[in-house]
Amino acid sequence: MSDYDRNVAARGFGTTRAVAIDAGLRAYMIRVYNYMAAGVALTGVVAWLTFNAAVVTNEAGRITGLTSFGQQIFSGPMTIVLFLATLGIVFFLSFRIDKLQAGTALMLFMGYAALLGLMLSSVFLAYTGASVTRTFFISAASFGALSLYGYTTQRDLSPIGSFLIMGLFGLILAMLVNMFLKSSGLDFAISAIGVLIFAGLTAWDTQKIKEMYDANDDGTVSGRKTVMGALTLYLDFINLFLFMLRFLGDRR
Repeated sequence: MSDYDRNVAARGFGTTRAVAIDAGLRAYMIRVYNYMAAGVALTGVVAWLTFNAAVVTNEAGRITGLTSFGQQIFSGPMTIVLFLATLGIVFFLSFRIDKLQAGTALMLFMGYAALLGLMLSSVFLAYTGASVTRTFFISAASFGALSLYGYTTQRDLSPIGSFLIMGLFGLILAMLVNMFLKSSGLDFAISAIGVLIFAGLTAWDTQKIKEMYDANDDGTVSGRKTVMGALTLYLDFINLFLFMLRFLGDRR
């Protein structure tokens, strides 16, 4: 849609109008990336603080046990509550975004990012802090390159996107099956396919978010689109990071 508007502007309203639309699109995408980055930062900070409050370490810094808070977060019904809460927020935002104020949608997104930080604090139990940090920066660089490709390419990625969505459902099914099989070979395949799927989704979603831009949107509609775009890219990045961590992370 953004490309269509730009072409119309160039033909009917002149170069000034086309430049204004391009500037509006850039501002819109910058807001999407800023919100997404803020969500990722919040998740990381909450995960790290939760981990430090949840574990007991010795003088050498090795984990020797869990605090009462850690036992609640990492085991028992609290894990189910957190999972259902995060899932509920995503579904609520997806189905009610047209009814929400932009500020409310942004607040829900940040609440989701904080809750997911509580859940992802368990990553630091399984992997060393150094490998988590290293994988994060590798994931960030990969995400940036893939998103840039999705933003700049003239190729229509819709056919690829449809294929990736089907692959995502297959991936989820395979993960559920492997919970019972506990196959190391299947686990490796799931990790590899997961990286490929979310790498592709990053490029496709970026193009889709770009095409959602409409210069005629008012502040409320534009704000809603910005939040949903940020949530979409946030989920792509988090999943890309988690699947890459299965390859690159050093287990404790």
